[in-house]
Amino acid sequence: MGMGEPLANYGNLVRAIETLTDCDTGMRFSNRKITVSTAGLVPELLKLGQETKVNVAVSLNATENSTRNRIMPINRIYPIEKLIDACRRYPLQPGRRITFEYVLLKNVNDSEEDARRLARLLRPLKAKINLIPFNEHDMCVFSRPETPTISAFQQILIDHHYTAVIRHSKGQDIAAACGQLRGKKYASGFRRVLF
Repeated sequence: MGMGEPLANYGNLVRAIETLTDCDTGMRFSNRKITVSTAGLVPELLKLGQETKVNVAVSLNATENSTRNRIMPINRIYPIEKLIDACRRYPLQPGRRITFEYVLLKNVNDSEEDARRLARLLRPLKAKINLIPFNEHDMCVFSRPETPTISAFQQILIDHHYTAVIRHSKGQDIAAACGQLRGKKYASGFRRVLF
């Protein structure tokens, strides 16, 4: 996760999973220890569930299509309804749940109504939710919600019987937290990658 859309490189993804999990010639990782994170390529998501036994994390980030279209253009191809239907059909192994990643953006998707809609949207699924307060960086129109807003969002999900965890990022002070990967060009012409 975090290095592009793995389901857009499906063949190599499945080969990598096979290498990681093979008990004879591979690395002997348990399927339970591998999670594939996706923005929601629906056909490949369903194939992944049929061809592997790994965990899946879905970057949802919105509870209705107009907002998700704005922040995640893939939603124009696979809208929320199709994505949730694919998650409903994803063949989970016993005792497992789908993880839904939800980046909280101030005044975009962080309202109490958004939290209630999220609880309703995920109701038919075995789901857990990672709440990720946005990590601000230069030249970005989005900002991080206030701590009480984040806590209220989480509490609504907990009240609806979800496991909802707030991810606490490290490295924000040096622009090295999740979502802050970018390049910087100096006058000397050298480029440095910031994580």
